[in-house]
Amino acid sequence: MPHPDERVEYELWTNSNDECGPLCDEQAAFVRSFRGHAQILERGGYARFTPHYITWYCPEAFRLTRQCQSQCINHGRYVVHAHTRHCRSRKLSLVKSLKRCCWLCRYCAPDPEEDFGEGYEGKQVVVENLRQLCVHRVANESGRPWAWWDFAMDYKLRCSMKEKKYSKACAEEVVASLGLSLEKVLACMGDPDADADNAVLSKEQEDQIGRGSRGDVTILPTLVINDVQYRGKLERTAVLRAVCAGFKEGTEPQVCLSHDRNGGCWRDEATNVRAGAVRPGKWSQ
Repeated sequence: MPHPDERVEYELWTNSNDECGPLCDEQAAFVRSFRGHAQILERGGYARFTPHYITWYCPEAFRLTRQCQSQCINHGRYVVHAHTRHCRSRKLSLVKSLKRCCWLCRYCAPDPEEDFGEGYEGKQVVVENLRQLCVHRVANESGRPWAWWDFAMDYKLRCSMKEKKYSKACAEEVVASLGLSLEKVLACMGDPDADADNAVLSKEQEDQIGRGSRGDVTILPTLVINDVQYRGKLERTAVLRAVCAGFKEGTEPQVCLSHDRNGGCWRDEATNVRAGAVRPGKWSQ
């Protein structure tokens, strides 16, 4: 793992959807178990964490389909000429006088149940992903970036799709319970129904594109540490080891010297294999 300086920067590409089976369960379990470590690292200024959420735009050929309509937000209305059937931008006041309308579906997510007639829609997932991005931004501006971990965990516990509580009202209750400004979160989110780009989600789409050695982010979950995609198991101890490997030797915080990580080194109890530089007296017994 690269360790360019005394601070580790890492990001988790995740999803607010909890109806995607084992992958969603894995992400929820990781947030619960890693929250304590993440908050210690961030409170001490040792690490900088950023959550991310994958979105995509609907291809032009499918913009009139029910799938795009239910999976996407920030629809831009474009008029289809009655004869050429080509889309061209027009003001909304002209739409009623024309025969058809196609939509520029800017930010999309899959249907949680993969059933367009039942349950939640992909566009509801996009809105909640946007809210959680804004929760992190507002928490960061207030000097409490680690509050995202509390929100993400509380939301998964209190606002589950399985219990039919995945909603705007439930999310806003969680925001309020953490003492974050709901007004600022809403201002950050903007209007999901607007015929306009959303700055937060557009930035997410830009960040999905690979840079340097990182590569594109195409699957969930994806953990990136010091601009390198992590390929190990999304599990508390394994991730802590990887994050701690991102510190220069001798600059690791105390959490990296615990039984989970020892001075940039680790030992597999089953095989008694050790890796890294041994520091006498630091191994847990």
